[in-house]
Amino acid sequence: LLRRARANQGEMAREVHPDLEPAAYGLLVRLEELGRQRATELAAYIGVGKATMSRQLRALEQLGLVAREPDPADGRAWLVALTEEGRTRVGRVREARRARYVSQLAHWDRGAVAELARLLHELNQGMAK
Repeated sequence: LLRRARANQGEMAREVHPDLEPAAYGLLVRLEELGRQRATELAAYIGVGKATMSRQLRALEQLGLVAREPDPADGRAWLVALTEEGRTRVGRVREARRARYVSQLAHWDRGAVAELARLLHELNQGMAK
């Protein structure tokens, strides 16, 4: 499951942009879900250091997928946000992924799909601790 998830992340990253690193896809999804974030918050979420996060954000900026803006709460800090292009591309890829899952699970019993969703949710909750 985890190996397949890593492979899927790479595929989704390439669908967003051919030059996007697979690890950076998670940053884009996080920004889509939560909105503007400080680089330090993103680094903590992904589990990387400042230098790695800075390099990834620079690459995402060069691809036109994110932009930095001053943090109104702290003039020394910056917030990272998806650009309109980034939002459009990530949304398109996530919707295509959802459609693939719907298609792949269409022949499953509804109760089995509900049980799978419940168990995956439980697994995610347990791994977050």
